[in-house]
Amino acid sequence: MPTPSYLQGPHLLERFQALDHFITRHQHLWRPRPFTLLHLGWETEHPELSTWLRQRTLEQAEAAHHPEQLPAPAPFPQLAAQAHKLSAAGELPEAGLHPAGHRLDVAVPGRKWQQIEAFTRRLAFAQAPRHWLDWCSGKGHLGRRLLQPGQQLTCLEYDAELVQAGQALSEHHHLPATHVQQDVMASDSARHLVRDTSAVALHACGDLHVRLLQLASQHGCRQLAVAPCCYNRTQAEAYQPLSTAAKGSLLQLSRDDLGLPLSEAVTSSGRVRRQRDSSMARRLGFDLLQREQRGIDEYLPTPSLAVDWLAKPFEQYCRDLAELRQVELTGSPDWQALEAAGWQRLAVVRNLELVRKLFRRPLEMWLVLDRALFLAEQGYEVKVGTFCDYPLTPRNLLVLAERS
Repeated sequence: MPTPSYLQGPHLLERFQALDHFITRHQHLWRPRPFTLLHLGWETEHPELSTWLRQRTLEQAEAAHHPEQLPAPAPFPQLAAQAHKLSAAGELPEAGLHPAGHRLDVAVPGRKWQQIEAFTRRLAFAQAPRHWLDWCSGKGHLGRRLLQPGQQLTCLEYDAELVQAGQALSEHHHLPATHVQQDVMASDSARHLVRDTSAVALHACGDLHVRLLQLASQHGCRQLAVAPCCYNRTQAEAYQPLSTAAKGSLLQLSRDDLGLPLSEAVTSSGRVRRQRDSSMARRLGFDLLQREQRGIDEYLPTPSLAVDWLAKPFEQYCRDLAELRQVELTGSPDWQALEAAGWQRLAVVRNLELVRKLFRRPLEMWLVLDRALFLAEQGYEVKVGTFCDYPLTPRNLLVLAERS
């Protein structure tokens, strides 16, 4: 199989249109959420696939890292192959980054530093940057890694403690960096985006990175490098398309839909995964209880609960959650059977979710290409590709834009 190349020029729109057709056509497969529904509409349409998935174990669901290789009944293999093909994007070219300064990585968690190294190695611009702008910078680790002799750095961060800590680190390394406390969503954030600025954002969430794209293109920023994250962290109830192509799409995305690309856990520890499984199994057991007790066959949303709730006996957990959601409990529920049913439902949910997961990366690519096409409309030459391997961070897509 040939190695996929990164996307640029007319390929951006071609791929977007192909993705748009695929995602829109199969909405009935990825929109329903198995966690909240006892039966999904598509199961009637594809009974063989439904039966196959429902008979699998939780361990089998967890081990399905490459869905395109699962021997599942149709239409799963065909959808998986198409999703894989439409999501493919090659690595962006190496920029030949200078070695990191002495002890520059001190106090940076290992995985975060690896992400910074990978991101910075891909910033191959035609013109050498003069002034880096680290958007939503935290302590400014990314900006400091990029800084070379003759360049300047401005770091924008909302949290005053992080600004102070970042300024101290930059001074310790004797670097020409200015750390500014700034709400990037405020109207005065535009003053930092001047023509010779090269703005970078590694995993700025939702509205924060969209704000950068809009302001930077408005104010003629020369260069942009953005790895988007958390598309659902937005004030709007429904997705606000950026490019002409996305505005013309029939696809209407809710905030819940925007969470689909973020629903994997490749970076979670074993302990965190066990806690997550236990929490979900208990919620699913409680869901069966509340449907029976209320006489209403629909999901009842429950709030986030502290981890110490998992230490409660299952009966106490359910009684406390019922009180919290004002569900009156009557009769003598079989707590042991309910708890076992919760774990069984978790296995079913995880396996049925494999169908939804086929659309996770295509939807993320659709969102990233909307951003890329928007920048192309503003006069930028744009490239889209990966900056690191998926296990280092699932949010490994990078939009590189430069005005000639």
